[in-house]
Amino acid sequence: MAAVLAVGCNPPEAPKGKKDGKASVVLPSRAVRIATIESRPMERVVSVTGSLAALDQATLSVKVPGRLQTLTVDLGTRVRKGELVAQVEAVDYDLKVRSAEALLAQARARLGLPLTRTDDTVNPEETSTVRQAKATVQEAFKQRERLRELTKRGISPQSELEVAEASYEIAFNRHLEALEDIRQRQGVLQQRRVEVEIARQQLADTRLHAPFDGVVQERKASPGEFLNLAAPVVTLVRVDPLRLRLEVPERNAPNVRAGQTVRLMVEGDTNHYSGQISRLSAAITEQSRMFTVEADVPNNGSLRPGTFVRAEIVVTEQEPTLAVPTAALLTFAGIEKIFLVKDGKAVEKNISTGRRASGFIEIAVGLKPGDNVVLNPGSLQNGQPVTIDPSAASGQRPAVGGKAAGPAAAKQSDSADKPKPSGP
Repeated sequence: MAAVLAVGCNPPEAPKGKKDGKASVVLPSRAVRIATIESRPMERVVSVTGSLAALDQATLSVKVPGRLQTLTVDLGTRVRKGELVAQVEAVDYDLKVRSAEALLAQARARLGLPLTRTDDTVNPEETSTVRQAKATVQEAFKQRERLRELTKRGISPQSELEVAEASYEIAFNRHLEALEDIRQRQGVLQQRRVEVEIARQQLADTRLHAPFDGVVQERKASPGEFLNLAAPVVTLVRVDPLRLRLEVPERNAPNVRAGQTVRLMVEGDTNHYSGQISRLSAAITEQSRMFTVEADVPNNGSLRPGTFVRAEIVVTEQEPTLAVPTAALLTFAGIEKIFLVKDGKAVEKNISTGRRASGFIEIAVGLKPGDNVVLNPGSLQNGQPVTIDPSAASGQRPAVGGKAAGPAAAKQSDSADKPKPSGP
């Protein structure tokens, strides 16, 4: 009984690891690989939205009325510049050309020119009408001079001289009239020449050609249909390159300039496309406070006008910023965090990230240069003891910028991160 009482008065000592009757969790040490945070040049971009549009769009219409004889294209047909698209019946316009050419030949004949040549140059003094009038003037002049001499001698009466002078005036005026008639015929000849050119142009306009390389977006007529003047036939769009229209917020407008690179993505397409800003609006839209810019995007055939796109405008190609490898980032429920190594333990830290490029991510706030972050933390917990992976300590530890940290840096990190003993 005395022994039992002695045992009851002196209970056994509580085991280590327990406090106030509750067991504390002892986390095992874990070997980790680390990277040192340092400044790294990264792009600065402006994220915007926009849409693709055809670089050129035209509704092809007929310039002359007539019945549509042939239509060589349909919806989606690709055409080259100058390729025949449609043909209007040309019989009536061919007859107009022949009629105009006949009138031209008639006008040339009245000037004494060959009927089929193209040279319309003529000397009025060399025409038969003017030569005849000139000969009449010369004859009247001589007759007047003879009668003047005879009148002075008293051989011829004064009345005959007066008749001769009147005849000379009439002949002289007829000569002037002949010259004016020839000039009028020259004007008629030029008019007939223009009429021939108009008739030939109308004949050529019966054939409708593509003004640029493109694709038929809409067909608006059918063969056999009579088309009035300027009646639409097809709508043609140029799809390579495409016109990218973007809406840039007013706050980012000062940073956007011509020549900057634009990267874009299209819904449902895994390909990435790029172009360069080529046109900028002269003003900001007052209603939306947006700044419109345009870029030309090469099209390999998979992009279509009217498509909604998300784009990034590269405003700065190389800007120093703090960045860590993307392997160090953990995201849970929309919260981004990383683990730092301090005093041999993992310290959890929430961060705010920014740009991403080449396996690195920008840290907007929360870190400073020289901090050591854990790569691929996985299930690592806050406060868990850690040791540096020997492979990293031997000079193979990755660092921001793509270079391995040196052995001296690894040794210093090992001495700083070595866990300290705690408790008996």
